[in-house]
Amino acid sequence: TLFCGNFCVSDAVSRSVEGLHAIVVSDRDGVPVIKVANDNAPEHALRPGFLSTFALATDQGSKLGLSKNKSIICYYNTYQVVQFNRLPLVVSFIASSNANTGTRCPRRQLQWNPSC
Repeated sequence: TLFCGNFCVSDAVSRSVEGLHAIVVSDRDGVPVIKVANDNAPEHALRPGFLSTFALATDQGSKLGLSKNKSIICYYNTYQVVQFNRLPLVVSFIASSNANTGTRCPRRQLQWNPSC
């Protein structure tokens, strides 16, 4: 089970984190390994083609002489996506556009806990 601070992923999506619609752990190609989503999650944001954009953006940044990204935040009209680089996996948080991104799950709190 993936934990974010003290929140179990399924609990975070279902009731603990206001505005959070989905958490997806995927490989670099966007193929979901773990996916937890509620009914408000935008379907297209859960597809591998969308989830793989993190790897593409990271590669483009590297070609410009920047180092590898640790995270990316994308804001859209009705939702936002926060993606963390936890190679070989990418962790994506999909939330409403008005969710409080900065305080929900800092990268240093993201950890794997198999005991849940």
